Amino acid sequence: MRVLSVPSRAFFWLLSLLAASLLWFVSSQLRGREEPALLPLGAAAAVLLQELSRFACFRLLRKADEGLAALSEDGRSPMSLRQMAYVSGLSFGVSSGVFSIINILADSAGPGTVGIHGDSPYYFITSAFLTMALVLLHTFWGVIFFDACERRCTGGLGLVVGGHLLVSGLTFLNPWYEASLGPILILRLCTGLWAFGTAGGSFHNVLKCLSCK
Repeated sequence: MRVLSVPSRAFFWLLSLLAASLLWFVSSQLRGREEPALLPLGAAAAVLLQELSRFACFRLLRKADEGLAALSEDGRSPMSLRQMAYVSGLSFGVSSGVFSIINILADSAGPGTVGIHGDSPYYFITSAFLTMALVLLHTFWGVIFFDACERRCTGGLGLVVGGHLLVSGLTFLNPWYEASLGPILILRLCTGLWAFGTAGGSFHNVLKCLSCK
C-alpha cells in the first residue's frame, strides 16, 4: 500500500507555484508595472509559499499515516516518516528543477550564441549546476523539515526556511556566478550532511556500506 505517490506530493509544490504566480500578477496590476523592487519580494513570497505547502504535505501525510496504521494488522504504518520525508523532498526538488530549467533548455535550441555580446559563456552549464543543487537541496530540506515538524523543533524549521531564502537571494547575484554558485554548492554540502545525520546516518554506516558488510 502506498501513501500518496510522487506526483501527488509534487502537486503541493505546483499549488505553491500557482499561488505565487497569482500574487505576482495581482501585485503587478496594482503597481501598474513590474517594478524591480517587486522581484525580490516576489521571490521571498514564493519561498514562503513553498514551505507552507511542504508543511501542508507533512500534515496530510501524517494523517494518512495514522489512518494506515489503524487499518494495518500490526498497528504500524507501511511507510516510515523518513521515507515520506525523502519522497516528498525529492518530489518538490524535481518539480522545482523542471520548471527552472525548461525555459533555459528551450532557449538553448537557438537562435543565438551565448556570450556573443560579452556575457558569460558559462550560462547553460551554470544553470545546470544550479538546478542540480536545487533538486538536492529540496530533498535534504524535506528530510530535515519533516523531522523538525515531528519533534516540534522550531529551530530546524527556521533554518530550513532561512536556507531556502538564502539560496533564492543568492541567485540574484547572477551573472556573477562565482558569488552565487559557490555558496549554494557549499550550502548544499552542509545541508546534505545535516540531512544525513537527521536520517540516522553515521560514518560507521558509510564504512559498512563501502565494505559491503
